[in-house]
Amino acid sequence: MSKHILVVDDSVSIRQMVEMTLKGANYSVTTAQDGQEALEKCQVQSFDFVLTDQNMPRMDGITLVKSLRGLANFARTPIVMLTTEASDDMKSKGKAAGATGWMVKPFDPNKLLAIAKKVLG
Repeated sequence: MSKHILVVDDSVSIRQMVEMTLKGANYSVTTAQDGQEALEKCQVQSFDFVLTDQNMPRMDGITLVKSLRGLANFARTPIVMLTTEASDDMKSKGKAAGATGWMVKPFDPNKLLAIAKKVLG
């Protein structure tokens, strides 16, 4: 059974590029356009890994991370931020919220796959 990854980003093109990259490596992928939609999906199904943007309408990435960490089945799920935000302050906020890691856009597909492989074991 392939690992199931949730990709959260308000940019259609980023979602499509990440989805194609992950599906090309035989991962199962579900997408959400913002943190609110992602949280709703996570309340009814589990994912092995969540990859989320920071700056999105309705709910940003850090709020999503905090919300997911409050759900029992996401307490230990790897959550990586994929964002244009690169400041140490923002990374600290992400880590404090419970993010597993941080990737800066534009992303390198090989690096994304290496991170997915690492966090999914």
